[in-house]
Amino acid sequence: MKKSSKVTAVILSAILAMSMIGCGSSAEDTASDAAATDAVTDEVTDAAAGDEATDAADEATDAADETADETAAGDRTKLIVGFDAESPPYGYMDENGEYVGFDLDLAQEVCDRNGWELVKQPIDWDAKDMELNSGSIDCIWNGFTMTGREDDYTFSEPYVDNSIVVVVAADSDIQSLEDLAGKVVATQADSSALTALTDDSEDNKDNIALAATFADLQQVADYNSAFMNLEAGSIDAIAVDIGVAQYQISSRGDMFRQLDTPISTEQYAIGFKKGNTELCDQVQNTLNEMVSDGTFDKIVANYEDYNLPAMVCLGK
Repeated sequence: MKKSSKVTAVILSAILAMSMIGCGSSAEDTASDAAATDAVTDEVTDAAAGDEATDAADEATDAADETADETAAGDRTKLIVGFDAESPPYGYMDENGEYVGFDLDLAQEVCDRNGWELVKQPIDWDAKDMELNSGSIDCIWNGFTMTGREDDYTFSEPYVDNSIVVVVAADSDIQSLEDLAGKVVATQADSSALTALTDDSEDNKDNIALAATFADLQQVADYNSAFMNLEAGSIDAIAVDIGVAQYQISSRGDMFRQLDTPISTEQYAIGFKKGNTELCDQVQNTLNEMVSDGTFDKIVANYEDYNLPAMVCLGK
C-alpha cells in the first residue's frame, strides 16, 4: 500500500516538534508540552487513517475495474434490457401481467444462446440515457430509432425499417397531413416522432412547416395514454411509429385509422452505451446466427398481424 506525502510531512513535523518539547522546566511548560505531544500524535493518526481510507478506495476501484473487465471478457451471466413497457408490439405487459413483445422475444433467444439470464427492465422513455449511462441497463432494445442518434450510442445493425405515421379516429374528417392544420396532435415525449416534428435541421424543413400548422403539439408519457386521449376526443391525431399504430388499430377494431402518407422513415437498432462494442458485437453475432438458421424469421412470423414481416430488414 502506498503512503502519501502528507503522512511523511506530518511525521517530520512531529519529530521537529517533539525535539523541542522538554526545553522548558516549569510545571506549566511540562503541561504544555504534554498537550502538544497529544496534538501531534492525533494529527499523525488522522493523516495515516485518511491515507489508508484513500488506499482502500483505490483498491475498491481497481477491483471494480477488474470485475468489469472480466464481464466484458465473457463472464457475463445476465443481460439487462431496458424497454418501454407501453410500446406494443415491441415490448408491453399482456393480460397475464407478463412483459412480452417482439423485441423481448429476440432478446430471450439471444440470452438463451449465450447462457445469460434475460432481465426485462421497464424504463421511463425520457430517462433511457440516464439508465444506460449509469449501468442500470445494458442496452435499449425496444423499437429504438437509430436514425439521427448514430453518434450518441454504439448500435447494432438495423433490424426494422420504421415509419412515423399519423393515426386519427375512424370517423375523423382528417384525410391527409394537410388536414392537420388547426388540429391538436400528440406524440410521446423524447420519441423519434417528436424529433421528426421539431428537429430544425436543413433536411427536415417540410416537417417543421407541417408542425407549425398544428393548433398544438402535445407530449405524452406513453402511447397508450395518447390513444386513450384520441378515443376520448381530447386530441385530434397521434404521430406514432407504424408498428405501434398497427398494433393499436388491430387491437381496437374499427376505432382508428392510419393516414396514407408517413411523416418520416427511419430504422430500429439495439442501443448500447457508447464504446461498448464487445457486448454489441456479441449480441449482433448471435442475431446473425438466428437469421442464418431461420429462428429470426420464425419469431417475426408471430407478429404478422402487425405487419412486422414486411418491416424487418436484418438479413435482407
